[in-house]
Amino acid sequence: MLPTRAALEAAAERVHAVMPPTPQYCWPLLSARVGAETWVKHENHTPIGAFKVRGGILCMTELAKSRPDVKGVITATRGNHGQSIAYGAARMGIAATIVVPHGNSVEKNAAMRGLGATLIEHGNDFQAAYEYARQAQARERLHFVSSFATELVRGVASYALEFFTAAPKLDVVYVPIGLGSGICGVIAARDALGLRTAVVGVVAAKAPCYALSYAAKRPVATETSDTFADGVAVRVPNEEAVDIIVRGAARIVELTEDEIKAAMVHYFTDTHNVAEGAGAAPLAAALKERAGLKGKRVGLILSGGNVDRGVFAQILANDAG
Repeated sequence: MLPTRAALEAAAERVHAVMPPTPQYCWPLLSARVGAETWVKHENHTPIGAFKVRGGILCMTELAKSRPDVKGVITATRGNHGQSIAYGAARMGIAATIVVPHGNSVEKNAAMRGLGATLIEHGNDFQAAYEYARQAQARERLHFVSSFATELVRGVASYALEFFTAAPKLDVVYVPIGLGSGICGVIAARDALGLRTAVVGVVAAKAPCYALSYAAKRPVATETSDTFADGVAVRVPNEEAVDIIVRGAARIVELTEDEIKAAMVHYFTDTHNVAEGAGAAPLAAALKERAGLKGKRVGLILSGGNVDRGVFAQILANDAG
């Protein structure tokens, strides 16, 4: 069951006690490119450069109150979720251990260490890191924090409440899907506010588990999630998230690597904002569906801007757009 409006507003109040709302802008060059009035929710402007911090703040605040004797927390991540937990844990004086796969973003790893977390590298993808973290949780008697949980959805939904309240009435909002907290938060906020905005999920074609799950109306895992866009590089979907997305999303758009890279370039060219792969994916999806957006008011969730400098420099130099 999705959280009520009262529950979402209470969670937003806790989030806003730590960080202010992020801005939303209608960029003229971006609107011209999309062919419709286009509003961007700038979650790249949070204290960790990504929307996930909202869930981390709420999760760690509630944990500190409910379990003041907790030894520490552990989680698995490709970066932004880990930063959010490290950020929230540091505020509450809780030790945090973060497990990432080998080959993870160098700069996201550095950011997590900078926030005081203990970083462990294990496995070749998120799922392998997740399974290791689960084993370590039992062994070390730590509190495990999933990348998808009710309190995380309530926390990250605060950006959707801000967006739907501050921007003009939106016809459609494009949201990237990692493990699903972001899109589920948007669906929850839309429903709580009684809006009819179409919510469109966005995934990489090389990590299509949520697109496959949406089509099958049940969780469908994949063998690989070989996309450079680490924020959507998931191969085992969350069952609860799938249920919410199947009931609340209008459709799922799959994108090629080049389409995502082109959108990263467009964001920099048209707004001078840095968007990581997952953050740029909604723009890429809107451009892919451009023909059907004329006359509509479009919302894009720029979920984060945490891309390694070398990766971003190469994408700009190659200019996939």
